[in-house]
Amino acid sequence: MLTDYERKVLRILFNYSSGRRRLPTIHELTVKTGKDKPDVMAALDGLIKAEYIQWEDKSDTSNLVILEGWERESEKPKLPKVPPPAQLNDLSYWTLY
Repeated sequence: MLTDYERKVLRILFNYSSGRRRLPTIHELTVKTGKDKPDVMAALDGLIKAEYIQWEDKSDTSNLVILEGWERESEKPKLPKVPPPAQLNDLSYWTLY
C-alpha cells in the first residue's frame, strides 16, 4: 500500500508522461509536491520497491519507466458495507416531514 506522498508522486509522473510526453525532472517534482529532494528521492525509492516504476540509471528521470500509473485495486483500503436505511412506506415522506 502506497503512502499518500508516494501516490502523489506516481500521479504526477503518470500525468506528465501522458500530457507532456516527457517525465518531470527532480526539480519539477520538488516544485509540484512542495517537498525537498531527499523526500522526493525517498518516494521514488518506495515506488521502486513496490514495483510501480523501474529506474536503473538514476542520473536523470528521463530513464524512469512507469510500470503502473495508479494504485492497485487489491491494495486500496476497503470501506465497510453499510446497509441502506429502511424505508417505512411510500407515505413516509408526507407524514414524517
